[in-house]
Amino acid sequence: MTSAESIESLLARVALRDRGAFELLYQRTSAKLFGVCLRILSERAEAEEALQEAFVKIWRNAGQYSQARAGAIAWMAAIARNQSIDRLRARRRGAEDIDVAAEVADGRPTPEAEAVAAADRRLLHDCLDALEPGHAAAIRDAYFGGYTYEALARRGGVPLGTMKSWIRRGLAKLRECLER
Repeated sequence: MTSAESIESLLARVALRDRGAFELLYQRTSAKLFGVCLRILSERAEAEEALQEAFVKIWRNAGQYSQARAGAIAWMAAIARNQSIDRLRARRRGAEDIDVAAEVADGRPTPEAEAVAAADRRLLHDCLDALEPGHAAAIRDAYFGGYTYEALARRGGVPLGTMKSWIRRGLAKLRECLER
């Protein structure tokens, strides 16, 4: 192996799985190919990974190199460039996947949250059932039915002040029951 040995002849030897030729090929071309990777990826660590993957492809595909189609360094630079572009696309695709995942996430409560909410609902209904029937009905209609105090007073045939008192006293007892 002479120092003047061409890249093409080194590639021919690499095609025959000559590890020594591959090492020499790496020594002679890695700086140039690293520059190609770094220009595309802009991050040194990622460029180094792309270069390593490119040399794996060169090792595997050295037998497919044809001097008639392109020069050896151009062929290797194309592999490094394509490898870098693939990494760049994968990086972008990964970022999009994460953004899409946030949109697809299930907004429903977890089973644990549903169980806690069900227990809270049971407690609320039990506490409402423990109130005087008129007070409980007024609170249910006001808060769950959407009725105004005036409408409840008319419907119940009581003065507005009485209805407000029933609801205020009922809410106070409801709070005591819920805090136990």
